[in-house]
Amino acid sequence: MKILVVDGQGGGVGRQLAVQIKQAFPDIQLMAVGTNTIATSAMMKGGADIAATGENAVLVAARKADVIVGPLGIVVADSLGGEISPSMANAVAQSDAKRILLPFKNCDNVIVGVSDYTLTSLIRQTIEELRKIIA
Repeated sequence: MKILVVDGQGGGVGRQLAVQIKQAFPDIQLMAVGTNTIATSAMMKGGADIAATGENAVLVAARKADVIVGPLGIVVADSLGGEISPSMANAVAQSDAKRILLPFKNCDNVIVGVSDYTLTSLIRQTIEELRKIIA
């Protein structure tokens, strides 16, 4: 099983996801793609096995992943401060992979009915969803 974490900006969310995913599933291949080198570096420091940067890396990795994890904005063109191109959003949205998307309100997308969770809570819920998928 291949899990892909996609993040942008400073990569803080991606790094925390990488740390928690590798702790929970040490034998799973964890790929990380950052929209910029800072985000990629942060996820590598979090424990990603494979990492790459940029639009083409998202397009390729989304085809290879079994599960894609990241902020909700990775499926919305021009989100994450403009770092998600339409091609990146389409690649993630059209991938055959399962997607686990963390609903942050700061990416200009509001999901009605979703509570305002802390990052810690969202990551905990992400790990539980991964357990269901992997089992």
